[in-house]
Amino acid sequence: MKTQELLQTLQARFEKSMQRHKGIAWADVQARLEGNPAALKSIGAMEETGGEPDVIGQDKKTGQITFCDCAPESPAGRRSLCYDREALDARKENKPQDSALGMAAAMGIELLTEEQYRELQKLGKFDAKTSSWIETPPDVRSLGGALFGDHRYGKVFVYHNGAQSYYAARGFRGLLRV
Repeated sequence: MKTQELLQTLQARFEKSMQRHKGIAWADVQARLEGNPAALKSIGAMEETGGEPDVIGQDKKTGQITFCDCAPESPAGRRSLCYDREALDARKENKPQDSALGMAAAMGIELLTEEQYRELQKLGKFDAKTSSWIETPPDVRSLGGALFGDHRYGKVFVYHNGAQSYYAARGFRGLLRV
């Protein structure tokens, strides 16, 4: 996607979903993006994989803008992934194409923490039919597990699974600060 086309898509989404970023002006967002080609590339990758990135906040001290995947369901182009490279390498057969952490790193984005995932859910209803891997604490990961979240029955749930597992309805949501 070309830069101007991407900026137009982002601006349209920004204007349509003002409840996600009250008090933030599009001109400030656009200036930050245009001044950071690496961030534009990462946001382009978020868009191309179905994430529908949008602004969800701004750091009052630094002015940094926070983008997050706001697609209603976990991004379609980032599903069927195990959690990390270690889990991917440990699979003997039926390996997925990549891991959530590996793909996020290649895109230049981060997985959401549990706190960020819960905050995102306050901005809309996300993952009502899918689930998303979230950043897993080292103590859980060292025991072979990984965390994911979803939204069911009007509540946000965070669960665990083996890090080697992968499902067609589980992907990951990314976060990028610009």
